[in-house]
Amino acid sequence: MSFNLHPTRMGAPQARPVQRYPRALFSVPVTLRHLTSGGIQASPGISLDISSGGLGAIVHGDLRVGEMVEIDVRIPGHSFSAVAVVRYTSGMRSGFEFVGMTQEERQQIANATGHA
Repeated sequence: MSFNLHPTRMGAPQARPVQRYPRALFSVPVTLRHLTSGGIQASPGISLDISSGGLGAIVHGDLRVGEMVEIDVRIPGHSFSAVAVVRYTSGMRSGFEFVGMTQEERQQIANATGHA
């Protein structure tokens, strides 16, 4: 007979996916927009890290894994608005994967973070 001494809880942190792009510490204000039952909600936040494929951030708001959001980000010399999928969320910290970005936009992020 085996016992599980560490039962799984609802809302327990999920394993983070393997990163395809190198991440860089990157802390700037961000604005996230997502659809709620009351309409589109704009939530302020701050980025923690960024890569050409996505970013990690602390964001106020109730996010769900798999939800599509729009994120406004300012990198040195460029600001952009990106569509992203919520890949993980734990408390206020969340990870987002950019979707539909052009190669030029990904390159701008890589240049700004020193991963070109």
